[in-house]
Amino acid sequence: MMTLNDYLKQARDGHYATGHFNFATGDVLRGIVEATRDAGAPMVMVGTSEGEVGFVGMKEAVALVRALREDLGYPVFLNADHFKSFEKCKAAIDAGYDSIIIDASKLPNDQNIALTKQVVDYARSVNPDISVEGELGYLKGSSEVQTKVEISPADYSKPDEVADFVAKTGVDRMAVVFGNIHGIVTDQEEKLDVPHFSSIIAAAPGPYYVLHGASGLKDDDVHAAIKAGIANVHFNTELRVAYHDAIKREIEAKPGETTPYKYLGPAVEDVKKLVMAKIKVFMAP
Repeated sequence: MMTLNDYLKQARDGHYATGHFNFATGDVLRGIVEATRDAGAPMVMVGTSEGEVGFVGMKEAVALVRALREDLGYPVFLNADHFKSFEKCKAAIDAGYDSIIIDASKLPNDQNIALTKQVVDYARSVNPDISVEGELGYLKGSSEVQTKVEISPADYSKPDEVADFVAKTGVDRMAVVFGNIHGIVTDQEEKLDVPHFSSIIAAAPGPYYVLHGASGLKDDDVHAAIKAGIANVHFNTELRVAYHDAIKREIEAKPGETTPYKYLGPAVEDVKKLVMAKIKVFMAP
């Protein structure tokens, strides 16, 4: 099977992006994978944050992904999403995760570099096919609906610092900030600074670049970032909202219904519709 980095190279060379979607339950995971496959994407990344893995279980997440990969005959890569410590990253690597994001972006730059390199070195010692992502810049917000998140160019990843970070850590992927935030905001318009992102790529063309915080962005903005060089797009909050709202709708419509799949099934269908729509944006010429 091709490695995750092989697929990311294909995406970058082909000027499209692979999708990354988070899950905390098996029904949502299956819905994501089936929708991505049916939309014609060559693969999918699925992720668990530290909170999500605390709910679903680390070994359980690995087993669920492995079972779906075998059942559907479709490439699915499991990512440890925004893990903050070496210990958490090591546990995910040891459990069989395909990919790690070590997010030390809130630390001083030298500490971020040191921690990220420690994770890269350990991953390489266990399995050289594990793809490791670092993050540089202040990605504000959280994976929920918010009213407003103040962001300015001072928060953006700086091209020269990204180049230094990549050279010193050896990461495969880079999460950078150029107007993106985590979550959805209701009282402001999110806007990416694509020219700034292009200056980052010019300074450090080596890694595969990742757009975090795609929920709430206009499709045109996401498409422009992909054409500028984004190879992977993270999408989470809008999926959570779709799942939550559908469950609420079904329970309110049939308050006496207690069979889980009868109200969870329609919620997964809404998740699938949203994933398919996003894959079309990621794959658009």
